[in-house]
Amino acid sequence: MLLFLIVWPMLGGFISFLSGRASKRLRDYVADVVALVELAAVCHCGYFLGHPEASFLRIEGFCALGLSLKLDGFRFVYAVVIAFMWTATTIFSREYLAHYRNRNRYHLFVLMTLGAIMGVFLSANLYTTFIFFEIMSLTSYIMVIQDETRAALRAAETYLAITIIGGMVTLLGLFLLYIQTGTLDMALLPVATASMLNRSELYLAGILIFVGFGAKAAVFPLHVWLPTAHPVAPAPSSALLSGVLTKSGLFGILVLSTGIFLHNALWGLLLLALGICTMVGGAVLALFSVDIKRTLACSSMSQIGFILTGIAMQCFLGEDNALAVRGSMVYMVNHSLVKLVLFLAAGVIHMNLGKLNLNEIRGYGRGKPLLLYVFSMGALGLTGMPLWSGYVGKTLIHESIVEHIHQLHAPEHTGALSELLHSGLFTPENEVFLFQIVEWLFLISGALTVAYMLKLFTALFLTEPPPRHTHSKRAYMSVPSAAVLCLSASILPLLGFFPNRLMDPIGAMGSSFMNGSPHAHPVHYFAWSNLKGAVLTLTLGAAFYFLIVYARLMRCDSEGRRYYVDLWPKWLDLERFLYRPLLTGPLTFLGALFARSADFLCDGLGVWCFSRGLPFLSALFARATSSLLDGPVSWMLARILTKPPSLPSRNRGEGPAKPAEKDSPVSFRTFLPSSLAYSLLTFSLGFLFVLFYLLL
Repeated sequence: MLLFLIVWPMLGGFISFLSGRASKRLRDYVADVVALVELAAVCHCGYFLGHPEASFLRIEGFCALGLSLKLDGFRFVYAVVIAFMWTATTIFSREYLAHYRNRNRYHLFVLMTLGAIMGVFLSANLYTTFIFFEIMSLTSYIMVIQDETRAALRAAETYLAITIIGGMVTLLGLFLLYIQTGTLDMALLPVATASMLNRSELYLAGILIFVGFGAKAAVFPLHVWLPTAHPVAPAPSSALLSGVLTKSGLFGILVLSTGIFLHNALWGLLLLALGICTMVGGAVLALFSVDIKRTLACSSMSQIGFILTGIAMQCFLGEDNALAVRGSMVYMVNHSLVKLVLFLAAGVIHMNLGKLNLNEIRGYGRGKPLLLYVFSMGALGLTGMPLWSGYVGKTLIHESIVEHIHQLHAPEHTGALSELLHSGLFTPENEVFLFQIVEWLFLISGALTVAYMLKLFTALFLTEPPPRHTHSKRAYMSVPSAAVLCLSASILPLLGFFPNRLMDPIGAMGSSFMNGSPHAHPVHYFAWSNLKGAVLTLTLGAAFYFLIVYARLMRCDSEGRRYYVDLWPKWLDLERFLYRPLLTGPLTFLGALFARSADFLCDGLGVWCFSRGLPFLSALFARATSSLLDGPVSWMLARILTKPPSLPSRNRGEGPAKPAEKDSPVSFRTFLPSSLAYSLLTFSLGFLFVLFYLLL
C-alpha cells in the first residue's frame, strides 16, 4: 500500500497527460480522480498504524542500496495534509488554468511531484529521501515556469540552480555520513552517532546535508528562490510550493536535528541563529512588499523561521522537549493549511483581475462575503489569534522558550551552551539573556505578521477600489472552487476551537518521529499565562501597522486617495548582489582555469607521453616479435606506429599531385589528438577511471 501512494499519482499523471490529447474535460476529471483516490488511499493507510508488517516496506537492490518506506504518526499526518492540499488545488486548477497553455504538461508534472513528495515523507532512510527529494525538485520546476514569461523563466532558473547545487552538496554530505556511520537508516542513526568521539566530521556532514534541505525550506540565506518564484507561479502551484515543498526541506532538517544531533545544544544554536534570521527577515520583507503573492511568499519564509526555532528548542530542552516537539508539529500543519487558503484566495483575485499589486487590486473584496470569510480565516490562523489553529502552535513554541529560561534559572542547571563550549562567552547568566532576546524577537516577529496581514486585509476589503475598476456581474469563482475554499478555511477555526481534542493528538503523533518526551503536561491554552503572549503580539502588531504601514508606507495622491509605496529593499537581494556575481565571477574563472588545466593535461601532456612512448614501445614490440614475424613486417609495423605517412596534397588548378616532401612530414603531435583512435582511447581511460572509482 505504501508503494501505491507513490506510484499511483505518477501513473495518474501520464494518464491525465494522454487524456488531455483527446479531451480537455476528460483530463481535468482524470486529474481530480487521481487526487481523490490518493486522499482516500492515505486515509485508508491510517488503519495500518501500529502494524509493523503493513507499515514498513523494503525494496532490495533498487538503486544499489534499496528503498525503505515507513508509515508512523508523523508521516501519516503529513501524508493526509499533502493529499488534501493536492486534491484542493487540483479542483481549483480547473477554473484557474482555464485560459492557460500547456495544461497537459502542468497536470503531468504536478501529479508526478505528488508521488515524489509522498516518497520523501514516507522514506525510512536518507538515501530514499534523497532520491525522491531530487525527483520532486526537478518535477516541481515546471510548476514555477508554467507561464513561460521572462520573469517566470528567470525565477525558474534560480529555483533550478539552487535545487541542483543544494542537491549535490547534500549528496556529498550523505557520502560523508555513510562513511562515518555505515548506515543512512533513520532509526539507526541516533545510536550510530551517539558513540562517535570525533564529531567534527559529523558536523561537516550535517552542515552539507542541511544545505540542500535548508534551501528547499527557504531558510536564510538560501531563501532567494522564494520571493521570485511565488509571484510568477500559478496560485495553486504557489500554495503547494509554500505549504508542502518547503516542509520537505523541514523533514530533512528534522531528521538531522532529532536523529543525528539529538539533544545537541551546539547544533541547536546554529538552528536558532538561522531560525531567528529567517523569522525576522521574512516578516520585514513581507511588510515592505506591495505584491500580494510576494507578501505571502515572504510570510512563508518568516513562518519557516518560527518552525525552525521550535526545532532548535528541541535540541536545547533535551529530555524535556515535549512542548517544542508538539509545537513544531502543530505549527507545520497549521502553516500548510493556512497557505493553502491564502494563496487560493489570492488566486481568485488574480483570476478575475489579472493583477497582484495592492494599488491595482485594492477594494476588490468589498461586497464579496465569501472571499471575506475565506481570507479572514487564513489571516486569523496565520497571526495566531486565539481560537484559531495558529495560536496553538505559536503558544507551544513560545512556552518551550519560556520553559528553557526557567530551566536556566534553576540552581542545578549549568546551561547547555556554557557547559558545552567551556568558554566565558556563554555563562548561565548570558545564556538566560540570550533566550530572553529570542523570546522578544519571537513576539516581535509575530507582531510584524499581524501588521502585514492587516495591510493586506485593509487593502482588499476596507479601501475604496480605483475608479477604473469595472464590477462584473458574473460569479467571481465557480461552485467547486468556492466549496474547496470554504472547506479549507473552515478547518482552521475548528482546530483552534478544540485544541486539546484535535491539536494535541496531532502534536502527539509526531513525538515518536522527533524522539519527543512522552511526559508532556497538559497545556491550558486559554489561561491568562498563555493568552498574554498573544495579546501582546496583537497589540504590538496593531501599533506596527499604524506607525509603519499607515504612516510610512502609504502616501496620498493628488485626489487625496491613499496608495502603497513600493519600498522593497532591493539592496537585500542576495541573488542579485551575491549569488549571481559569485557564480558568474570567481567561480566561472576557477571553472575555466580547471578546464584549461585539464585540457592541457589531456591534449598537451598526454600527447607528449604518447609521442615519446609509442616509438619506444613499437621498437620494443618489433624486437620481441622478430623471431615470430619476418623482418619486413616488423619494420612496417614500427614505421606505422612511429610516424604517420605524409599524405600528398593537391590544390585546384595546380595539375597532378606531387609527392610530399621528405623534410615536411605530418607532425605526430598534431596528428594524434585529431585522430578518432586517440579520442576513443582517452574516453575509455576516463570511463575506466570512473568505473573503478564507483566500484572501489
